Amino acid sequence: MSDDDGGFEDVRENIDGHPIRSLLVYALPYWLRLSVGVLLSFCTRFARLVPPIVVATAIDRVILQSGEPGLLASAGLVPGGAITGEAARVALLERLVVIAIIAYLVRSAARFGSRYLLQSTAQKVQRDLRNDTYDHLQHLSMDFFVSHQTGGMMSILNSDINRLEQFLNTEFRQLIRVVATVGGISIILWTYSPKLTLIALAPVPVIGLASGLFLNWIEPRYKSIRETVARLNTRLENNLGGTAVIKTFNRHAFERERVAEQSQTYHDEKVWALRIRRAFFASLRLTTGVVFVLVLYIGGTDIILGDPGALSAGAFALFFLYLRRLYSPMRRVGKSANKYQLAKSSAERVFGLLGKEPTVTEPAEPYTPDSVDGAVRFENVTFGYGDREPVIRDVSLDVPAGTTVGLAGPTGAGKSTLLKLLPRFHDVDAGTVAVDGVDVREYSLEALRSEIAIVEQNPYLFSGTVAENIAYGDREVLSAEWDESEGVTGDGRNSRERIVEAATAAEAHEFISDLPDGYDTLVGERGVKLSGGQRQRLAIARALLNDPSIIVFDEATSDVDTETEELIQESLNRLIEDRTAFVIAHRLSTIQSADRIVVMDDGELVESGAHEELIESDGEYAALWQAQVDADSDARVTEEPHPRTD
Repeated sequence: MSDDDGGFEDVRENIDGHPIRSLLVYALPYWLRLSVGVLLSFCTRFARLVPPIVVATAIDRVILQSGEPGLLASAGLVPGGAITGEAARVALLERLVVIAIIAYLVRSAARFGSRYLLQSTAQKVQRDLRNDTYDHLQHLSMDFFVSHQTGGMMSILNSDINRLEQFLNTEFRQLIRVVATVGGISIILWTYSPKLTLIALAPVPVIGLASGLFLNWIEPRYKSIRETVARLNTRLENNLGGTAVIKTFNRHAFERERVAEQSQTYHDEKVWALRIRRAFFASLRLTTGVVFVLVLYIGGTDIILGDPGALSAGAFALFFLYLRRLYSPMRRVGKSANKYQLAKSSAERVFGLLGKEPTVTEPAEPYTPDSVDGAVRFENVTFGYGDREPVIRDVSLDVPAGTTVGLAGPTGAGKSTLLKLLPRFHDVDAGTVAVDGVDVREYSLEALRSEIAIVEQNPYLFSGTVAENIAYGDREVLSAEWDESEGVTGDGRNSRERIVEAATAAEAHEFISDLPDGYDTLVGERGVKLSGGQRQRLAIARALLNDPSIIVFDEATSDVDTETEELIQESLNRLIEDRTAFVIAHRLSTIQSADRIVVMDDGELVESGAHEELIESDGEYAALWQAQVDADSDARVTEEPHPRTD
């Protein structure tokens, strides 16, 4: 039960180019919205620069009655020259008020438009990215899901993609804020005093260089944090899913310690990163504070000494109004650097996953038959998981269409693995698996899998109603059930009628009718509200609704009582009469009437034949059969009441 899986470190190797550039590609379809949003954002920032100029003009021209024209006069918005007389001063003040009102109106309207457009675009990118990532994840081969845990996948689909949306939503606007504010203020201040402007802008390259160094230094730390989060999510997901096992063995303290250990690791890494980040931001504030003091001292000294290039009172006030606005976005650069690194780490995982190619793929021109008879052939098949030893070794088996084949053998013999090669959950390492004489690797995956139904020993049920879980076997019925329309399907029957028919065939209708809401009863997560036998019968009904040419029953009646098994068996015998069926069973009575029984051991086919033939041959199957007969006899003797001795 190692916690090493779930970090998804390996997917980073699949990234093509810079991950943030890949993120921006997702925004390209919305370029018009983005362009308008960016333009309005610049308007917002420029409109914010107007009120300080209005204040400076009011101080110089209205209050002090200075002859300094100022920027507004240069732009032709207010008259130049000295303003004398109360009427003229009031008129100028009224004009300045109108200019300020217009600036605030423009700022408010532009702010609304820019934030709406940019934030809604970020939401659209998030939606597209999550949809594509989920869809890509669903198309990856089964070997990927074998080697990666659910908690890590959920971390990517939720936490990482949400972080990218937040990055686009906030940091993109912050970039515009820095460019517009720093650029606009620099131009305005330069017109008043180049000397003080150079002092004021001195921290800009320092902050830029420090932010770049901080980015490079902190990057591996944030990667480690993201991997820690994924492992913690995986541990929590495992424990919540295994609550029954934890309670059964009373392992609460053990699991609490494991979760606490991983939580502590996450805590320590986050606190350490927080300490470094706070120190970095504090150094930026100290730098900007030093510049503030320098501008105050040098600018004030020039005014006191009557320097020809000294600022007017209004311009001096303007400088300090702008300095606050200048350094606020510059200090935000450090936070943006921090957010950028977090987003880059998440983008690496998301786009690394999107770059992961499935190992099971279709050919350029896949084979899509009009119908499938169901003839199956395994020819010299060898298969192993990854680099491990083969679990299937040189197996050959020819199954005519409509044949029922029983598979027997000890646990781990390779029975289930062999049949997973049929729908191409995995591809063979050597040999051929063919359906109707065509290699399954030549088929369209959709066409192949639509003709194969599988009922497993522990079937998975979705959180939803009984009807929805059965309807999952047929696309039309599922759509009708999901829409709650109970519409007519392609064969002219009502969707609910087809569900009931499949449930009846699987001997499930009776217990479903006894449920509180019948077919509309919620089954709970993974079908937890139903017994094992009930879940198996729903899975059988789901498979039968699919009307496949080939059916695989992998211990499909292991959790039902003997009476129910006999009822299901009678229905299955009728239903598989014209289909090819593979039945894996440890309870050999289940496959006794199969057309052919195949015995496997250690990945090899050791015996094959009808039940009577295999019993007469006195081989592996005969030994298994006798062992079960003896076990059943002992069980009956144990259950018989002891005679009274009184």
